Amino acid sequence: MSNHQRLNGGMRWRIVERLEAGQSQVQVCRGFNLTPSVVCNLWKQFQDTGSIERKPRQGRPRATTATEDCYLSIIASRNRGATASQLSRDLYAATGTRVLRMTVSKRLHETGLFARSAVCVPLTSMNRRVHLASCKEHRDWSMDQWVTVLFTDESRFSLNTNSRRTFIWREPGTRYLSSNVCEIDHYGGGGLMVWVGIM
Repeated sequence: MSNHQRLNGGMRWRIVERLEAGQSQVQVCRGFNLTPSVVCNLWKQFQDTGSIERKPRQGRPRATTATEDCYLSIIASRNRGATASQLSRDLYAATGTRVLRMTVSKRLHETGLFARSAVCVPLTSMNRRVHLASCKEHRDWSMDQWVTVLFTDESRFSLNTNSRRTFIWREPGTRYLSSNVCEIDHYGGGGLMVWVGIM
């Protein structure tokens, strides 16, 4: 723990009281187990200003207000598929505040919204019927018959840099809510498992 963190308000007053009572800075440093620079700076601050309160730290001002943060959260919730760049443009059009897309992402993270892949379209009734029929057809197969079957699953391949994957803004734990299901099927299929015979 740093010396600055150890110096609470009560301790700072005790240090000043001892210095006013005539103790040397070296004695006070030993008594409170502090470095000389901490005691010297505190004593100098008290003599110059009459106060021992910490000076407020200077930092970069926040780019958005609380109202603008709320606005970003609302428009991201209404249009979950909007990108951070689009939300940044929407904020600028509505309030005149220009922010980077990274700032938009940070503000949405603070409110619990994160960019995640949208859940694909669920199986249709036809897909479910095909699955059920296939299961019934193969339920009595022996181990020897199953040995000749290679089980695979769909894999995603892309020949260009654009994966065309859809991202949405959502809260953790809400993946399967209907509002987070994207009704888009890029592959023209229903996500069926492929059985490949290797006889």
